[in-house]
Amino acid sequence: MTRRYPDRPFLGVGALIIERGRVLLCRRGKPPYEGYWSVPGGLVELGEPVLEALHREVREETGLQVSVTRLAEVYERINPDEDGRTEYHFVILDYLCRVESGTLKAGDDAADVRWFAAAELASLKITPGSLEVIERALNLHEPLEPGPT
Repeated sequence: MTRRYPDRPFLGVGALIIERGRVLLCRRGKPPYEGYWSVPGGLVELGEPVLEALHREVREETGLQVSVTRLAEVYERINPDEDGRTEYHFVILDYLCRVESGTLKAGDDAADVRWFAAAELASLKITPGSLEVIERALNLHEPLEPGPT
């Protein structure tokens, strides 16, 4: 089944990687939304556990290893075409994550990867709905930073 004009939704994962009030974003290198900034993530492969998909996608796109704090949000993205037909349909599980190791470097289908301060987000060309998801994650009342080691 192709991603474009699918006969059912695709399941995706996203990593809300937040450190010191900054969020890590990837510039998409492929459609849909090529050139837009988005949270690292991608599709879950058949037979792949969701959290394994999350770790794989983050590693492929950013070069980083992360730990998962918790599920932050379930987000649905439905993109109709000009005729109103569903061109894309994704259900995305967004997880709060922390960097554990690795060297930041864009890879796979990410054209670029960068940290952004919360104040910079509104000025970015960002995938629809992502800004609201990121803002909710930044405003959670639980600490997102690792505790003392």
